[in-house]
Amino acid sequence: MQQLTGLDASFLNLETSTQHGHVAGVVILDPSTAPNGFDFESLKQLIASRIHLLPPFRRKLVAVPLGLDHPYWIEDPEFDLDFHVRHIAVPPPGDKQQLAELVARIHARPLDRARPLWELYLIEGLADGKVATLTKLHHAAIDGVSGAEILTILLDTDPAGRDVPTDDRWRPDRVPGQVELLARTGFQYAVRPIKALKLARNVARSVPLLAGFIPRRRSEVLSRPGLVAPHTRLNDPITAHRRFAFADVELARVKAIKNAAAVTVNDVVIALCAGAMRRWLETYLEVPERSLQAMVPISIRTEEKAGAMGNEVSVMIASIGTHLDDPLERLAHAHESMEVAKHAHNATPATLLQDFAQFAPPAVAARAARLVFRNGRAGRMTPFNMVISNIPGPNFPLYLAGARLEGHYPVSAIVEGMAVNITLHSYLGKLCFGIVTDREIVPDTWELMQFLTDEVDVLEEALGLR
Repeated sequence: MQQLTGLDASFLNLETSTQHGHVAGVVILDPSTAPNGFDFESLKQLIASRIHLLPPFRRKLVAVPLGLDHPYWIEDPEFDLDFHVRHIAVPPPGDKQQLAELVARIHARPLDRARPLWELYLIEGLADGKVATLTKLHHAAIDGVSGAEILTILLDTDPAGRDVPTDDRWRPDRVPGQVELLARTGFQYAVRPIKALKLARNVARSVPLLAGFIPRRRSEVLSRPGLVAPHTRLNDPITAHRRFAFADVELARVKAIKNAAAVTVNDVVIALCAGAMRRWLETYLEVPERSLQAMVPISIRTEEKAGAMGNEVSVMIASIGTHLDDPLERLAHAHESMEVAKHAHNATPATLLQDFAQFAPPAVAARAARLVFRNGRAGRMTPFNMVISNIPGPNFPLYLAGARLEGHYPVSAIVEGMAVNITLHSYLGKLCFGIVTDREIVPDTWELMQFLTDEVDVLEEALGLR
C-alpha cells in the first residue's frame, strides 16, 4: 500500500460532473515500419510484457472511511488488462479534425475509480494508413514529466524493439478493511503536528526572501501578475464537454526567433500563445486592459525521484501580454514576465505547495474544493485565465511496437476559471501543440490553433527573419 500525497489527492478532490482530473496524450504512428506488422494484439502484448515497469497501471484507489485521510494505492487483485486497452476507429480516411473530435469525446468521460486510473485506445482509420493511440491517466498518479516517462517505457529507439527483463514478483494486494485504514489514519494524525511545525518553518524561511522581491523597475510592476486575473468569458463555468486541436511548429523556427530576440524558447512559446489569445479575444470578445494570466506548471522532480509515481510539480503565474498589440512588445513582455515569475518562485521553497496540500485536513479540503467548483465560484477569483505548459521530449525517433512515432500531442485538463489549456511536447525537431477547451466557451479550437501557428510568421516578419 502507498498513500497518496495531499497534492496527488487534490486532483481527485477537484473532480465534479463538469471537470475531471485526468490528462492524456495522442500519439500518431506509422505502422509500416513495424518489422512484424502492427495491430491491436501486438500493442496489447507489448503493454503486457512491460506492465511490471508501469506501477500506475496495476494500482487502484482505496478510500479511507469518512474521508478522514488521503486514499491509498493498492495492487489491484482484480486487474484486467482487456478493460483498459481498447480498440476504436474513425471513418476512413480519417483526417485530423475527425481524430480530434473523437479524442475530445473520449477525453470528456471520467475514469472509473473502481479500477486503475488509466485507459489506452488504439485508433485506426486515419489517412495514409496511419494509426493513433490515446492514453488517459489520472493526474493523481502522474504529472507531466512522469507521464512522459511512462510513455518512454513503452517506446523503443529501434523498430525491432529491445529486450526487457521479465519480472514475476508482482503480487496483488489484499484490500484493507475499514478498521485497518482507520488505524493507519490514527497514526497519521499523531504525527501531523510534526508536519505542521515543518510547514511553519518553511514558510518562515521564505518570508525574508519574499521581502526582497519588491519591484524596483516599472517593467517589473507591469510584468507582475495580479492576485485575480481579468475576468473574461474564459472564467465562466465550464461544461462537461471538450474540444481538442493539435498541430506542429518547427523547433528550428522557434529557436531562430529566440536567438534573434535574445530570449528563451519558453518565452517564445508564451508569446505565441499570447498572440493567439489576443487574436481570439479581438475576434469574439473584447481585449481586457490587463493581460490574461497563465498558470505555468514547472517540474520540481529530482533525479532521485525519476520514474516515481505522483506529482512533483509547482506552478508559476505569468502575465502573458495579451494587452499589447505589437508582437515584439509581447515577446519582450513574455520574457520579463517569466523572469519575474521565476524570481518569485525561487523565493519560496519548491515543495511549499506540496506541504500545504499535505497538511490540509483531507475531508475538509475535499468538501471545500467540490463546493467551490460545483458552484462555479472558482472562476470569479482565480489568478489564472488559462494554462500554458511545456513538456520536454527527445530529439530522436521512437517506435511503439515497431511503429514509428510521428507526433506526440498532449490532451490536458481544464478546470473552472481556465477554459483553455495549451500544452506542448517537444519531439524530433518540432513542438507538438495540443489545445483543449470547453466545447461551449471556446468552440472554435481549430481557429485558435491556426492563430497560434500564424504567430510564428508574425514574429519572424517582425524580426526580419522572413
